[in-house]
Amino acid sequence: MKKRNCIIGQSGGPTIAINASLAGIIHKAKSTAEYENVYGMINGIKGLLEGRYMDLLKEFDTGEKINALKQTPAMYLGSCRFKLPTYKENEETYVKLFEILGKLEITDFFYIGGNDSMDTVMKLDDYAQSINSPIKFIGIPKTIDNDLMGTDHTPGFGSAAKYVASSILEVVHDSLIYQLQSVTIIEIMGRNAGWLTAAAALARNEYNDAPDLIYLPEVVFDKDKFLDDIREVFKRKRCVVIAVSEGIKDKDGHFLDDNSKYAKKDAFGHVLHSGTGKMLESLVFKEFQCKVRSIELNVLQRCAMHIGSKTDLNESFVIGQKAVETAMTKKSGQVMGFKRISNNPYVIDYISTDVREVANLEQKIPTEWINDDHNGITKELYDYLFPLIQGEVHITYKNGIPAYYSCKHLNH
Repeated sequence: MKKRNCIIGQSGGPTIAINASLAGIIHKAKSTAEYENVYGMINGIKGLLEGRYMDLLKEFDTGEKINALKQTPAMYLGSCRFKLPTYKENEETYVKLFEILGKLEITDFFYIGGNDSMDTVMKLDDYAQSINSPIKFIGIPKTIDNDLMGTDHTPGFGSAAKYVASSILEVVHDSLIYQLQSVTIIEIMGRNAGWLTAAAALARNEYNDAPDLIYLPEVVFDKDKFLDDIREVFKRKRCVVIAVSEGIKDKDGHFLDDNSKYAKKDAFGHVLHSGTGKMLESLVFKEFQCKVRSIELNVLQRCAMHIGSKTDLNESFVIGQKAVETAMTKKSGQVMGFKRISNNPYVIDYISTDVREVANLEQKIPTEWINDDHNGITKELYDYLFPLIQGEVHITYKNGIPAYYSCKHLNH
């Protein structure tokens, strides 16, 4: 019987868990004994177009190495922000790609990424169908934003949520030490979906009810109401801690930092927000003349394996394995995902969805999961979030810092 050969790429922004999915694919491909070669694209689809790839079975020849990869954050294979045109716009690109895939005798193509990466999977599968190519194209989700359709949640989100909640709790401890009136604003990633900002609520415990206010992009943000909300919190406590999404918008649909001199766009035309927290800091100081500071978590929430969620890492590893199983059933144009069976006990199933029902769509927080005052979340949302941050990742340390799998090949 002819052996299978697969190639794996990673794309978009890094997460704590994306390498766990890569490790899951490698582990499954090795254990089935049906795969002769497992290749990895260096820097995603762009790197493949440039002929850059590596032999993953040769690199990860032991279970210990695969486990070390599982517990290494970011992207072992590197990433890219490359917008693949449709084959009708530029067939030359596809001819080149499929020539490379043909030379390597690829049977299965796995791409781990977010929304834009699923767009790439869809376009590749469309072209494969148009030329009757037998290659199977499978998308594996990852994004800390948790905004992909076709899945209950995304690999990488649970760990980032755990980091956000832990950071908020530490900020609370920092803010309580002085007998001063203060406001601390934490700006959290989330362009159009507020899942990560909502996770700030997980910082609440038996002695802490902060964040006191949470503002999400799914509902309108009103500056006057924002100030009134702070005024109300000041009536019962001296230190106000606020979690705010970078993507909050006013009633006209404009981002708060639209006019920021730092505004830029990425390769896909997405606005790179910067300054929402700073703008609110100025607004609050002008109104209350108290101690105010804004903190932008930015990329810090993406690769903090030292505070990773064991649940997230384990699910990410298994979904990589399930992707291989899906390809072996001769399915193509699929995106892997989770289906939640229950919150307590927490039970999920692994599913796949047609990529055309996932690509270029966004899963936002249901408005019924946001409180009526639009400054907090409901119990339903808290109960959804809670299981995703459970369990700790026990990583190895060397010379006092985490010992991750080497990524020196990305330095060239």
